Amino acid sequence: MARKYFGTDGIRGLANGEKLTPELALKVGMATGLAFQRGNYRHRVVIGKDTRRSGYMLESALTAGFTAVGMDVFLLGPMPTPAVAMLTRSLRADLGVMISASHNPFDDNGIKLFRPDGYKLSDSVEADIEKLVGTDLSNRLAQGRQIGRAYRDEEARTRYIEYAKRTLPRNADLAGLRVVLDCANGAAYKVAPLALWELGAEVFTIGVEPDGFNINDKVGSTAPDAVAAKVRELRADVGIALDGDADRVIIVDEKGNVVDGDQFMAVIAQSWMKRGQLLGGGIVATVMSNLGLERYLTSMGLNLERTQVGDRYVLEAMRAKGFNVGGEQSGHIILSDFTTTGDGLVAALQLLAVLKEEDRPVSEICRRFEKVPQLLQSVRYKQGKPLDHKLVVQVIAEGRARLGDGGRLVIRESGTEPVIRVMAESDDAALVSSVVSDITKAIRDVA
Repeated sequence: MARKYFGTDGIRGLANGEKLTPELALKVGMATGLAFQRGNYRHRVVIGKDTRRSGYMLESALTAGFTAVGMDVFLLGPMPTPAVAMLTRSLRADLGVMISASHNPFDDNGIKLFRPDGYKLSDSVEADIEKLVGTDLSNRLAQGRQIGRAYRDEEARTRYIEYAKRTLPRNADLAGLRVVLDCANGAAYKVAPLALWELGAEVFTIGVEPDGFNINDKVGSTAPDAVAAKVRELRADVGIALDGDADRVIIVDEKGNVVDGDQFMAVIAQSWMKRGQLLGGGIVATVMSNLGLERYLTSMGLNLERTQVGDRYVLEAMRAKGFNVGGEQSGHIILSDFTTTGDGLVAALQLLAVLKEEDRPVSEICRRFEKVPQLLQSVRYKQGKPLDHKLVVQVIAEGRARLGDGGRLVIRESGTEPVIRVMAESDDAALVSSVVSDITKAIRDVA
């Protein structure tokens, strides 16, 4: 059954658009609060947000909903998504909420929910909440002394900074490193610079002047040209670009070249293996990760476990099969020894620790393998199911045969828009281009 509100990562949409309104936020607060009340004690929820103007509106509506059903609310203010997950556990809350649309433009927003253990909700729990949202809850509201209270938690920022610092190896510090940090005018604009500075780095910041409208605007992990230019200008050792809610990170080397998530994961895998810290005999990544990463891991006797696209699927595989490192090309890096979701700052600190330990430039440290030629193209269609068409099925089969055992072909439909994504990779770049071109043409012809 299709869900009305929840998508692949909570509720997301245009603020005050068709779906994401204060009225909905109020109902979600009441419904989720009721769903997570277990036992006869004072229940609590923590709420963090990024820097979008609409965050004030949604924060107030959610707070009203939770207090109306008897939950006490701890307001964290601007705080990274992984910090909310961590503080949900640390503060022994019954629920965590992050108000953010991640890397989306400022006029979007979203509501992400976390269980008491810091993990995101399952599909079934989200479905239960949707049912409650659609019912009359007026007879289940708290009254009198049972109505909840809201608090502003002024110590949350310090808690998260200390937690992030403790993820570094013992006695490690960042003294002597010149770091350009781009916080995307988002949730980490206060905590990330302070954490790096306290660890001894010389920090140069961009994207730390949010005005409610400039989150992810020509800055952050989705626009790495800004941090790359600043690295070259200042002759810094490394650039770090976070996204709007800081669960994603992109690294830039000292020459201003972008390092993708595959190279990043390769560095951490090798470093953790050397320290005896790597679990599961490898790492988890998605079907989009480059074949070069898989070959590199194989050369070290490690495995690459692949999942469908989405950090939630990466985390599910990690938990099910005992891995503690996973992620995506896009920069979602999950280190489950420390976090229950992607944490851009914590992941960046692991790389900076390797940089200090090996005393080599990032351009060398983060080039663990040569990428296999890979091409991704998206095709928009108007209606129907093009992938079921006989011609498209035939062309895809022919493409797989042409790539053979030494290549890969991934065809997937977007979960949010009428788009089909076609990705191929092989050592033969011309073959990759030809296969992708043939398949995308076939889809356009029938769509």
